[in-house]
Amino acid sequence: MIDLRLLREDPDRVRASQRARGEDVGLVDSLLSADERRRSSGVRFDELRAEQKQLGKLIPKAQGDEKQELLKRTGELAAAVKAADAEQNDAAAQTQDLLRRLGNLVHPDVPVGGEEDFALLETHGTIRDFEAEGFTPKDHLELGHLLGAIDVERAAKVSGSRFYYLSGIGALLELALVNAAIAQATAAGFTPMLTPALVRPQAMDGTGFLGQAGQDVYHLKDDDLYLVGTSEVALAGYHMDEIIEADRLPLRYAGFSPCFRREAGSHGKDTRGIFRVHQFDKVEMFSYVDPADSEAEHRRLLDWEKQWLTSLGLPFRVIDVATGDLGSSAARKFDCEAWIPTQGKYRELTSTSDCTEFQARRLSIRMRDGKKTRPLATLNGTLCAVPRTIVALLENHQQADGSVRVPEVLRPYLGGREVLEPVAPATAK
Repeated sequence: MIDLRLLREDPDRVRASQRARGEDVGLVDSLLSADERRRSSGVRFDELRAEQKQLGKLIPKAQGDEKQELLKRTGELAAAVKAADAEQNDAAAQTQDLLRRLGNLVHPDVPVGGEEDFALLETHGTIRDFEAEGFTPKDHLELGHLLGAIDVERAAKVSGSRFYYLSGIGALLELALVNAAIAQATAAGFTPMLTPALVRPQAMDGTGFLGQAGQDVYHLKDDDLYLVGTSEVALAGYHMDEIIEADRLPLRYAGFSPCFRREAGSHGKDTRGIFRVHQFDKVEMFSYVDPADSEAEHRRLLDWEKQWLTSLGLPFRVIDVATGDLGSSAARKFDCEAWIPTQGKYRELTSTSDCTEFQARRLSIRMRDGKKTRPLATLNGTLCAVPRTIVALLENHQQADGSVRVPEVLRPYLGGREVLEPVAPATAK
């Protein structure tokens, strides 16, 4: 959540942020009103309690009619104090509810608009000209079949649509990607983490995933636990309700976990193959830093993502995501989009978000700097979302016979293989 003091001092900035996000601007005025009611009822409660305490000192010394009047006033005050306390609690609850519905303040450099209004920052690598090479590229699902690596038909039989099996070299390829990604993260100073896939509501809500993203979340009602859509949730909750000494920052974690998403609202999109699925594995980077260092850390996370995609030999571009396409927790987000040959376009492979103090306030995570404590900043960045990375690898590194070249960075984790060879004959089209 944002700082209430900032809201009081510069409500127009908050209104502008809400407007840029395409969110309810009226929420700002409702919150200001609730906050004013909370503060005024608090003052009223304190005044009544002070009078109540003063009367408590006078009554033992009073006699006769004076004492009776004081006792009468004491009774009236007791009822007034109880009412003021109830009003204060109600106003505080309303303030917190409205505050938690407000998105993070958008960074001033973020382009304004919807999904297609991003700003292109960089382009890396060379897109292959398959026509010049003399063959038409196969899509990842056909390649996966030839390699004996991907099976969506049996997954549909067992689990339904948007699930998949990775078998043989497909399973080994996932393990290679995960090991190589963790190796890069560890070399960069991240602590490797295997995180819970089930979390309590306070962790899911604290990271901002029960608001606008709530429809994509799986909830186990009998246990009141949520399946995470990213290990960001568990990594953010790791230091929930803690105070971290400033000299320990930055703290960096690389979490590996399964991820679960309903993909609500994606009906008809990416229904073929494993690009958009309900369950997948991912290596996620997560940083706790001094708020003064969050923008620099954001660029560092982006650099690590670029290093990873470059090591895989993938052509990709970097975009500055527009305001209307930001998650509620993010002040700014950069996406790396890899070229997918059979789609003829760039698609998101990694994403990194600067959440500033937003999540830390919701999760009560603070830093101690000298005698003062204050919220710190949290940031997250995908290093490797496995199925999408496999899609990009197979399609970009395929050869005319259906084999796939293995990037050098993965070879040590695949027994030295330089090429993935077909195990099934190609079917004529």
